[in-house]
Amino acid sequence: MNPFSKPIKKKQILFLSLFVLFIVATIVFVHNNHFLYDRTIVKVLETEVVEKTEVINQLGNTDHLFTQQITAKIKNGEEKGKLIYLVNEFSTSKAYDHEFETGDELFVDIDSTREYTGELEGTIKDVKRDKYLMYVAWVFVLVLLVVGRKQGLFSIISLVINALLISYALDVYLSNPHWSLLLICSIAAVLFTVISLLLVNGFNEKTYAAVIATLLATFASLFIVWLVLWGTLEKGLRYEELQFITRPYQVVFLAGLFLGSLGAIMDVAITMSSSMFHMFEKNNNIPVKALIKSGMEIGKDIMGTMTNILFFVYVSGSIPILILYFKNGSPLGFALSMNLSLEMARALAGGIGIVLTIPIGLYVTTFFINRKRAGL
Repeated sequence: MNPFSKPIKKKQILFLSLFVLFIVATIVFVHNNHFLYDRTIVKVLETEVVEKTEVINQLGNTDHLFTQQITAKIKNGEEKGKLIYLVNEFSTSKAYDHEFETGDELFVDIDSTREYTGELEGTIKDVKRDKYLMYVAWVFVLVLLVVGRKQGLFSIISLVINALLISYALDVYLSNPHWSLLLICSIAAVLFTVISLLLVNGFNEKTYAAVIATLLATFASLFIVWLVLWGTLEKGLRYEELQFITRPYQVVFLAGLFLGSLGAIMDVAITMSSSMFHMFEKNNNIPVKALIKSGMEIGKDIMGTMTNILFFVYVSGSIPILILYFKNGSPLGFALSMNLSLEMARALAGGIGIVLTIPIGLYVTTFFINRKRAGL
């Protein structure tokens, strides 16, 4: 019997207990963090639908409009503990409104006090959703930890660091509008790639090959896209969704396209590198031609699925607006060109990056494998 097994097991149990306690503490906190908000928060105590009205929408279909009376309790501010009475209107579709239930927490504005009863009245502004976001975040973290264990933990750390980096990069650009957004995003992309791959996969030749392949493929795909846009004078692209920004929309689009394809390219690069190094570790004497052939087969297998993933990711966000266009009788070509031109451009740019990553990753990884083979 190993004498050290018992202390290690106790440490693991202690760590898991503290981790579970931390999860419970964060959930309890987010349920009672009303004092952190400047806006008035109320908790719904009672609801009652008092009126139902039939209306005819623009398509000629019958819809229903409901009026809901709400009694709620104020959870923060000077009026904390008092009751407030609210009126809420919602439709059958609930596209722009909500039907509230007992237990919901809302942000409200206190409008007035009833003259005779002293009861408070208010207007609903928004829903307090931080506790639901906390639930989803913890599910995401736990799944990563259960499946990925140590690598899952490093993935979470890299995700947090990358989120902070992109936030800082955007703040820098907004504070210095004369700076090049593409240059800022290029520096951020290098940092994203290096931090993510080194944290998750460690300091080794496999990671170095993936980093180099990712950066080469990403910048090569951006250059190709820029050449295509320059050569075609950007015909066919609809920038209407960017019309409210106060920065050059072409640069903003290219920056988003640049960062959007980075994740898929990084995934393909590390898959290629890991697979080829695994084959090399199984057989140190594998010929270079056989290694390249196997790596190319792996690349072909993942190329189609990754390209489809990019397409579905970008197109899925446009489904609601496409349905709206089709319901209003818009022609198919017009609806697609108005809503999918930028998404299709992003998907194609990412697809170009994925395809380029396969040969680039193949030969970069082969270089590192030959270098390691020479050192054996």
